[in-house]
Amino acid sequence: MLDQRTTKTRWNELVNFLSKKFNNGQTLEMEGIIYLIGIQELGKTELRFRKDQKIDLMHIAICRLLEPFGYYQFEYIDKSGWPHYKNLMKLPNLKSGEQTILMKEAIINYFIKKQLIE
Repeated sequence: MLDQRTTKTRWNELVNFLSKKFNNGQTLEMEGIIYLIGIQELGKTELRFRKDQKIDLMHIAICRLLEPFGYYQFEYIDKSGWPHYKNLMKLPNLKSGEQTILMKEAIINYFIKKQLIE
């Protein structure tokens, strides 16, 4: 786990990078970043998605982000190319701020592993 100062600094750098690259410089919110990760994990960036598919993309992203923490495990890719995950353990009851910190750390780690940030 990263300390709060490091998390905050890295998060701001990541948001700035992604906002410039994908949102014409307008600040992306966490939900937008999670959506982008879902598209990346699906690997079909050229498609237009229905509302229910956008929710599914965010679910894929959350499973992928929390996989290194032991909450989910990748199972398979279905006939349509969508990844599926198995829940391994119950998510902890975290306060809103604690959830945000967990997701920020997970997103930072994701982009470090993808070698998009240091």
